[in-house]
Amino acid sequence: MPQPNDSRPSSQKIAATWRAQIMSGELQPGTKLPSMPQLIEQFQVANTTIQKALAILRDEGFIDSQQGRGVYVRARQPFVVNVAAYFAPAPGGYSYSAPEVSEIRPPADVTAALGLTENDHVVLRRRVTFHDGEPVELCWSYYPLTIAADTPLAAKKKIKGGAPQALADLGYPQREFTDRVSVRQPTTEEVEALDLPADVPVIRQFRVIYSDNRTPVEASVMVKGGHLYELLYRQVISEAAD
Repeated sequence: MPQPNDSRPSSQKIAATWRAQIMSGELQPGTKLPSMPQLIEQFQVANTTIQKALAILRDEGFIDSQQGRGVYVRARQPFVVNVAAYFAPAPGGYSYSAPEVSEIRPPADVTAALGLTENDHVVLRRRVTFHDGEPVELCWSYYPLTIAADTPLAAKKKIKGGAPQALADLGYPQREFTDRVSVRQPTTEEVEALDLPADVPVIRQFRVIYSDNRTPVEASVMVKGGHLYELLYRQVISEAAD
């Protein structure tokens, strides 16, 4: 069996090492990285390779360069997503773009999740979430046309109380949801909308929301930069049976 081989460029491997140390807390905010000669000696690479590694981490928000002083780990807290929570917390600093609303034939996974046929259409609401003016999430929310047509969900404006309130007013209160979480490389649309650094993967949440009698009323795809978010899981562990 062939031995595993990390074929990534040296700059990416060096950046990955520092990234892991920063995320684990081994390198604390405010820590000064070694000098350029020390880094060249440590990794046995050229100056340009170290510069590329630093640029990767700088673009991802992990480090800051201070002229005449060196390179320091940034004081940076990831956005923590409580996967078990339906309503995301709304601390200060968040804002949302005006939604782009259209009537489309949905992707296959949405069609299946909403129990539609391949010829059915949905109302799509697309929006970008910002934190302190920076884009942090791109979301597509799909609603069956039988539910959303000629309602606030189909209007090209923000909904007072949000989609949950609109659905409740239509007789479809949310009762439960399922999430599927995956990681992949971003599309061009996602790179541009979220201003992603090069080679950063995205976290993709595929959420299906159900009303009474487990009727699916919404499917949403939420894409976030993998360098910004952590997913939080909580699970009560039942006492093992004797």
